[in-house]
Amino acid sequence: MSSLRARLLAWLLGAVVLLGAAGGWIVYRNALAEADEFFDYHLRQTALILRDQPVEYLLSPQIPPTDAAYDFVVQVWSLDGVRVYLSRPHAVLPQITTLGLATVATSEGSWRVYGVQALTKVIQVAQPMSVRRERAAQLALQTLRPFALLLPVLALLIWLAVGRALQPLQRVTALVKARRVHTLDPLPDERLPDEVQPLVAALNELLERLRAALERERAFLADAAHELRTPLTALHLQTGTLARASGEAERSAAMAGLTAGVQRVIHLVEQLLSLARQEPRAGNAPVPVRLDDVAREVVAELVPLADAGGIDLGISAAQPASVTGDPDALRTLLRNLVDNAVRYTHRGGRVDVSVETPAAPAPHSAPSGTRLVVADDGPGIPAAERERVFDRFYRRAGAAAPGSGLGLAIVRAIAAAHGATVILSDGPGGKGLAVSVEFPPGGVSA
Repeated sequence: MSSLRARLLAWLLGAVVLLGAAGGWIVYRNALAEADEFFDYHLRQTALILRDQPVEYLLSPQIPPTDAAYDFVVQVWSLDGVRVYLSRPHAVLPQITTLGLATVATSEGSWRVYGVQALTKVIQVAQPMSVRRERAAQLALQTLRPFALLLPVLALLIWLAVGRALQPLQRVTALVKARRVHTLDPLPDERLPDEVQPLVAALNELLERLRAALERERAFLADAAHELRTPLTALHLQTGTLARASGEAERSAAMAGLTAGVQRVIHLVEQLLSLARQEPRAGNAPVPVRLDDVAREVVAELVPLADAGGIDLGISAAQPASVTGDPDALRTLLRNLVDNAVRYTHRGGRVDVSVETPAAPAPHSAPSGTRLVVADDGPGIPAAERERVFDRFYRRAGAAAPGSGLGLAIVRAIAAAHGATVILSDGPGGKGLAVSVEFPPGGVSA
């Protein structure tokens, strides 16, 4: 049953029928108690009336004809236990029992008996208990009959009421169906029931996230198209230069320029793809990642690049520490930091990578988390530009090293996804640049 209206109707009608059945049982029990009291009174009165009459007058029934439906049976017993009179034959009758009221079980059901003793006889007035139960059931059915007749009307009223209550959902459904693909304005939430407002609020939040994601994609595509146009144009011009080369030396120079241009385009495309992967998305479930192992892997991978530039690349400290996150993304973060440091450090310079675990916090101080630091003794970045270098495609004026201006933007995006912060400061001894990625204490396990 997938219809909400049908479910509500079934549950409400089921509850009504259940309560009606419980009420009918209560009515039946009350009616049975009243019937017991009423018939016990009549048994007693009949026996007392017949007590003072001679047996010979008992040959004609003393029970009024209107009470025949009560099925009273009068038995007269002599003092020595012989039945001398029976008002109405039955297949099974109770035998002589104690005086007063008693319930006697027989093979065909229970009887209610009232016995009284006269001078020479014992008079018993008996009635089957089934008569009382039938009477109580009739009273209960009479009470419930109007309710049963009105049940279809109640079902119709419930159906109409539920349909009216669900109209706000139908309006929201119609608004969503009428939306165009690129219409991401929030849905109106006025005049909505309290139960529907959370749904509309969640839809509006989803639409806002979709709108922000589309805007990021548009901005990313616009930036990518702008940044790719220049190197691709340069490649086109270099192919023309190569085609017009007349001598071997000129051809070699053109080929070297074309190769360098291709490498720049490859690096730019790799950076663009890496940045696109770090945009907010539903990624894999986070897992524990050993930052010291990641540092060793990345440094070992980039040592050849550092050696080619005469750079001393190494790990100054690698304390065992783990963070919860995406291992591939964290490798990309550290690779970009080390790659930037190696590219911008002069020949003979030094690049150090360190993984620092938090020390015991001082009293009344906030706890700190694990910190990943990449420090170099290169030209550094002036304090006034340290925030701008995180912008996409931003490159400092006069920068000699080739690049796309995306490295630090990728680093910040990955750090934000892991709840970490990126801090730029002066390198050791006030020279160069130190980039620190500080992870929150809650996501760290040493």
